[in-house]
Amino acid sequence: MAHFTTSDGLTLYFTDEGASLPILCLAGLTRTTADFDYVTPHLKGVRLIKMDYRGRGQSDFDPDWSHYSPPVECRDALELLDHLGIDKAAVLGTSRGGLNALGLAKGAKDRLLGVAFNDVGPHIDPQGLDFIMGYIGRNPAAKTHAEAAAAMPRVFPEFDDVPDSRWMEEAQKHYTQTESGLQITYDKHLRDAVAKAFSAPSPDLWPFFDALDGLPIACIRGMASNLLSEETLQEMERRRPDMVVARVPGRGHIPFLDEPEAVAALNEWIGKMQ
Repeated sequence: MAHFTTSDGLTLYFTDEGASLPILCLAGLTRTTADFDYVTPHLKGVRLIKMDYRGRGQSDFDPDWSHYSPPVECRDALELLDHLGIDKAAVLGTSRGGLNALGLAKGAKDRLLGVAFNDVGPHIDPQGLDFIMGYIGRNPAAKTHAEAAAAMPRVFPEFDDVPDSRWMEEAQKHYTQTESGLQITYDKHLRDAVAKAFSAPSPDLWPFFDALDGLPIACIRGMASNLLSEETLQEMERRRPDMVVARVPGRGHIPFLDEPEAVAALNEWIGKMQ
């Protein structure tokens, strides 16, 4: 296992595997490096760098929950690249990770080779935000991984043809089994940080997206997503006609990234940077 220390003294977990084109994988809001387990075997000839944000997974929890914010997470990402001696990297951002990629585009574009968004864009559908606030920071009612896996098809009805084995993998990735039941793999105070952020006026992120001008970009949308609307994706396409796009049927928020449409789009995007 590899760790590095941030400028404010936290120890964060990361993995670094492969060679050639460096791709920094930034996970979803409550997620970990496991977000990218499914896609890893499908991306060849690249160096995949994955990080657990502060307060998630195997990284230290922050005693100040206000630091669970995109500006601090972007700073951590840049410090990881500095730790590894990487001047420029592409970013594959899932949900929150894509929003952090927008922050990097605005504040540190010179460190970017390109960005791929997994089911996120400059405008967030309020329906998706409401769904997130319904579960964040709370342990599941299910007491075992098997119970959680059995409940997932009901919780995520927009996902079609997902085998039971995949739901079990999801349960095991995102919950820890304890004697008292399942526990979330992140700091419960992340809920406080998100609630505070949602209570403030939403910033206009379209200038952040436009800052990606000149860099190869891609966007993958689950066609039943409640976070990235089709209208937002179409506006992204209008602004960037060269953007690689995949619409994944039978998926909501978020595609697993090993769907054929997602794999094809990511490899096309990678090809533009090699």
